[in-house]
Amino acid sequence: MVREQGWEERAQSAEAVAGLIPHAARVFVHGAAATPTPLLEAMVRRRDLEGVRLYHLHLMGPAPFAAPEHRSRFRSVSLFTGANLRGAVADGDADFIPVFLSDIPGLFRDGQLPLDVALLQVSPPDRHGLCTLGTSVDTARAASESARLVFAEINRQMPRTHGATAIPFERIAAFTLADRPLLSMQPAEIGTVEAEIGERVARLVPHGGCLQMGIGAIPDAVLARLGDKLELGIHTEMFSDGVLPLLEAGVITNRKKTIHPGRSVTSFVMGSRALYDFVDDNPGVEFHPCDRTNDTAMLAKNDAVVAINSAIEVDLSGQVCADSIGLRVYSGIGGQMDFIRGAARSRGGVPIIALPSMAGSQGCSRIVPTLKTGAGVVTTRGHVHWVVTEYGAVNLHGLTLRERAEALISVAHPDVRAELCAAVAELRHYIIGNPGGTRV
Repeated sequence: MVREQGWEERAQSAEAVAGLIPHAARVFVHGAAATPTPLLEAMVRRRDLEGVRLYHLHLMGPAPFAAPEHRSRFRSVSLFTGANLRGAVADGDADFIPVFLSDIPGLFRDGQLPLDVALLQVSPPDRHGLCTLGTSVDTARAASESARLVFAEINRQMPRTHGATAIPFERIAAFTLADRPLLSMQPAEIGTVEAEIGERVARLVPHGGCLQMGIGAIPDAVLARLGDKLELGIHTEMFSDGVLPLLEAGVITNRKKTIHPGRSVTSFVMGSRALYDFVDDNPGVEFHPCDRTNDTAMLAKNDAVVAINSAIEVDLSGQVCADSIGLRVYSGIGGQMDFIRGAARSRGGVPIIALPSMAGSQGCSRIVPTLKTGAGVVTTRGHVHWVVTEYGAVNLHGLTLRERAEALISVAHPDVRAELCAAVAELRHYIIGNPGGTRV
């Protein structure tokens, strides 16, 4: 047990802690708002370090190890790629592993991805000698238990969170002490398209529904339109500021949930300081590893699970690409399939893919005849149910290929519907009605 006073005496500089990382080490890096930036920066400044592989999800802030001058010494391996690593992955200077988020902890625990070091950002130890993983438990718990060595940034401003977040102070081999604000994200701007999508998705959410959503303009637009719902719950991979008004207004009560009733369940949070303050020492919010939050069988035990996920493009058979733009890796598989399947197996569940009908300043349709060459199928056409754009909501489950094409064209942008009909005729898989009513 650590003393309530005096544990700070063991703190070292970030440079000293980074100096303990072995050559050719396999290193896990805590992600999102828990990214241990001082340790990463100190690691990069250590000019003698070579052959290090860094395993991580989305990292907030800069990724100094990915700069061209350091890529010969550090090899990033993204399990979910953020904007700061897309260029390196595209250039072949970093790697990407396509994997369900729920499977990642098992890769660490089973030794398929053996870890020498876990670099964490944690809250200070309490009187019981326990730190917490703060805002990101996700894959970090398995990493902290599997790595030979745990090095940490103990940040006085890291929220102390509830759930399966505790890590014994004595498990930390070395640490640096910080008192800095967590990296934050401002809410995305909600435009007219996102507002219309939000309205359409909100109509699909039943009273008592158990929500899973991500971050961005569309999830925020949906949440902003749920004020008239009753007894909603939260069991999600992550949430952001958009849920706070619903929690404060009593719209989200979690009383109807079978799993963890009365508590909002998540794997990590990412947003503003207000969000981090809300989860700090809040027993109404429980953080669990992503192999629990994203466990399909567990999700299905809650009734009316509403899974709201996004896509880069959807083809006319219903295949959903959400992790790449053609061959170019954009993000990752994440938890989309976990929750789409969990919602489908939930009694009264509503699995949703929500996306704008068009993308980019040049107005490219996101509903396409076929996916781009090399595009990753994250949700298969056998798993997809609801697809929502600003032009409508259609349920593809149980439809033939011809019926799917008709349904998806009906929610595509009007300017591209005739083009999509013509493309379908060329594919020869379907016979559908064109906008003029004749057969093609």
